[in-house]
Amino acid sequence: MKTPKTSLFSTLLATLLLLSATGAQAGKKPDGEYFETLPRFWGGLYSNGGETLYCGRPFGKRYRRDINAEHVFPMAWVANSLKCGKRKTCRQKSNRFNTIEADMHNLFPALRKFNQLRGAYAFGELPGEPGKGRCDFEIDKRKRVVEPRPAVRGDIARAMFYMSNRYNLTLFKRQKALLLRWHRQDPPSAEERRRNNIIQKLQGRRNPFIDNPELANLLLGSRPPP
Repeated sequence: MKTPKTSLFSTLLATLLLLSATGAQAGKKPDGEYFETLPRFWGGLYSNGGETLYCGRPFGKRYRRDINAEHVFPMAWVANSLKCGKRKTCRQKSNRFNTIEADMHNLFPALRKFNQLRGAYAFGELPGEPGKGRCDFEIDKRKRVVEPRPAVRGDIARAMFYMSNRYNLTLFKRQKALLLRWHRQDPPSAEERRRNNIIQKLQGRRNPFIDNPELANLLLGSRPPP
């Protein structure tokens, strides 16, 4: 009897993700409380500065008060999935929530204003011209959708795939399809690979969708376009 292709895909995906999760730093404790993680996020991952996710604004070595850490996979979605209540309550009673909240693969620098505007809205593509002003970030409050700039859409997609797979968090079909397209249109960059390497040293595991972009096709049960 032939083994179904989907089973082969699932086995391959599980094996590659396991290898990525263990990695060279398998002996290091991978997680910590969110507020314990923040100093390592800024001091280790962005010790020389960087740029904000949604607006691409450069920042230097010193922490800027108008920049904070954005959870690309919203913690409100995590709280709903775990059914642990509001964020503060989840921190008090759910170790799993604390582990998820502290994962640096889901954290990116963002201007506080745009972090708050995004909230827990889904990602999407909105009609019309790119956002005006100094930040190409569009929002439709009625539809509860935000559209980030094209240069970071793949970064966002791979972070979302990692979180969904690592912690068994739900991504709905329409969001998955959009993220897969962004993943293909915007392949991993040197900055993503830099982040991945440092996060492995700090946290103990990698994002396998950066190392092996084809995993996204297996995860979603689809094949890349010809």
